[in-house]
Amino acid sequence: MFKNIMVVCIGNICRSPIGEVLLKEQHPHLNIFSSGLGALVGKPADPSSVELMTEKGIDLTQHRAQQINTVLVGSADLILVMEQSHIDRMHSQYPESRGKVHLIGKWIDNQEVPDPYKKDKTAFSNASQLIEAGLEAWKNKL
Repeated sequence: MFKNIMVVCIGNICRSPIGEVLLKEQHPHLNIFSSGLGALVGKPADPSSVELMTEKGIDLTQHRAQQINTVLVGSADLILVMEQSHIDRMHSQYPESRGKVHLIGKWIDNQEVPDPYKKDKTAFSNASQLIEAGLEAWKNKL
């Protein structure tokens, strides 16, 4: 069973914060956190991510980006990433992550979640929908 789940993207301001809060909604008994491979450390979630989650009644305003590190990787039982390139980087930078890094869209034909950073709200909405679909597919496996 997974107790500690980390959601990862690049900057930790767009996709992974959405994944983190949606997963917390689904599984409040689990320890869920997020980080970025190239995090904009200390920055809040992107306004479009905040707006999308607010529409769902979820508060994302307290989020602050954090950089992934060995301690976070070691503490996670499962690491959900957005793109295959993230898996490759994780395996390269954190070999100890092998076996616990998976696409958030793994159970929906290894669907990747494109980065909406600096794009319009439609890109954020599409990313959010893909994240939700991926998490729904993970639901019974957590």
